[in-house]
Amino acid sequence: MYCDEYFTEFISFLYSLLEGLALVSRARDWLRQALRDLDHARKSLSLGDYEWACFAAQQAAEKAVKALYQALGIEVLGHSVSRMLEHLPPEHKPTAELIDKAKELDRHYIPTRYPNFHPEGAPMDYYTEEDARRAVKHAEEIIEYCRRKIT
Repeated sequence: MYCDEYFTEFISFLYSLLEGLALVSRARDWLRQALRDLDHARKSLSLGDYEWACFAAQQAAEKAVKALYQALGIEVLGHSVSRMLEHLPPEHKPTAELIDKAKELDRHYIPTRYPNFHPEGAPMDYYTEEDARRAVKHAEEIIEYCRRKIT
């Protein structure tokens, strides 16, 4: 079995456990926090804290996708924005282009925070203004996609 198959099988197992349970939708809370994280990413960008802008952008996109899952009544686990987008029900699945942007954001989840991920130096030594601008732009697009699907 490939990793995707294990993931899908695991999610199916979780759904079977949750079947019949009434889930309280927290979609609005997740979306509000996504927007707050996006604001933090923009502020970090303007301050020159590019690694934090990239991480906050990843977090904003992750929370927006989790808001969409909540709105659909589906509980989702994990931090990979692209993986969550890929596993949405077909009628809610975004374009391959948006998934590719999510993959770029996924790459900011760990290296933005931990020096051990890099051969030397701190994360702040490896992130540029252009990296941060792209991350914020991608997060904005993913949040808008999710917001349109939710409302």
